[in-house]
Amino acid sequence: MVQIIAGEKGKGKTKILLDKVNAEVKDAKGSIIYIDANVKHMYDLNSKVRLIAIGDYAIESKEAFVGFILGIISQNHDIQTIYLDSFRHVASIKDEEIEEVVSALEVVSNKYEVNFVLCIGVNADALTEETKKYITVSL
Repeated sequence: MVQIIAGEKGKGKTKILLDKVNAEVKDAKGSIIYIDANVKHMYDLNSKVRLIAIGDYAIESKEAFVGFILGIISQNHDIQTIYLDSFRHVASIKDEEIEEVVSALEVVSNKYEVNFVLCIGVNADALTEETKKYITVSL
């Protein structure tokens, strides 16, 4: 399953994402991963959440990003949910590539039974109809 939290910069998306991850980890049966550009939210996350600062890795294309996600999954078979803050930045994608990458994550989600929660810094109206179906929170 893929879920999207959409809204323009400064609307409170990251706070919602952090609250969601910290609530889920309390009852999680598998591993919870939080991917961000850096470690600035390290102390906002429950210590059971694995934080990955994607800025430490050379992710420069959507293909490299999807490969990175598959690499994480291949090394840990009990991942329950992967949270992605600042999705366009961490995935190294442009606005017009959002739909393609979200669709790729849906395929990965179905194949490996991993949930994804994405925080996307755009107004929901700017997303394609195909992508809008994944929106759970619009700010």
